[in-house]
Order: sequence, then C-alpha cells, then structure tokens
Amino acid sequence: MIIREVTQKDASQLVVLHKQLDKETKYMLFEPNEREVDENQQLKVITSFLESDNSNIFVAEYNDRIVGHLTVIGGHAKRIKHRAYIVIGISNDFTGKGIGTDLFKAMEKWRLATNITRVELTVMTHNDNGIKLYKKMGFEVEGVKKNSVIIDDRFVDEYYNG
Repeated sequence: MIIREVTQKDASQLVVLHKQLDKETKYMLFEPNEREVDENQQLKVITSFLESDNSNIFVAEYNDRIVGHLTVIGGHAKRIKHRAYIVIGISNDFTGKGIGTDLFKAMEKWRLATNITRVELTVMTHNDNGIKLYKKMGFEVEGVKKNSVIIDDRFVDEYYNG
C-alpha cells in the first residue's frame, strides 16, 4: 500500500473511487449516481488543491489503483485560513486494514508544515468505525448536528469533531 499526495494523473481514478464509495456506503454525502464530477472537473479540483497552501488530497494506492482518499479543504477567508475540513473515504475491500490511520498520519505530517492549526470533520452518529478512527487520531466531539442528513427518508445526526 502506498500513501501519497495526489497528482493530476489521479483525476480519472478519483472520479471512479468517489462514485464507487457513493454506491458502497451510506456514510458519504452523495447518493449513488448523484455525484456529477467528471474527469475534467476533478482535474481542476486537484490543480487548485496543488496550488493551495492549505488544501491537499492524500490517496491510498494498491497495485496502481486508488482505493482511498483523505481530502483536506482549507479555509479561504483570512479569518479561517488556519483551519481545514477533512473528508475521508476508503473502498469497502480495504477498510479495517490501517489505511485510514496511514492517511491521517500523512495528512498530519503535511499539516505540520502548513499554517493549519485546526482540523475539523463530521461523522454520522451511527458510523462506529469512523468514530473509533477519529478518536484514535485525536479528534474530539465538539457538538451534534441534529437532523444533519437524510438517509433512506430518515433524519440522521452527525457529530462535529475537531
């Protein structure tokens, strides 16, 4: 398993991974087939992140295939440039193998060379594996977002972590 920063060559594989994750899990934001990002749009996102000093994408690669990502979205306004929001997704076939931990470690090493002093994420309150990973990586629940998302026509709460 290789954990590395994204390159522009990864655009098509990231599109495939995102669409796969949307089908595999209900813990991601998008429903299956709802995400409309194509390779060109993904390439623009990657390019903007590579040009940013407080955003990045880390990928987990296995046999030349991207099987996971950790995306760091830095704040744009001066007042929030010190913080970043994280999204992580790992293909079902590769969960429980330490990839999430490795992605967070790569992000943390990178973060220490930036001006980011606060990292945030949300997690659905029933996502036990995600909650365990985030706690292990030092995140603390700072609040609850009531009725934050709708899954299968039911409201679901999310923990706000920092």
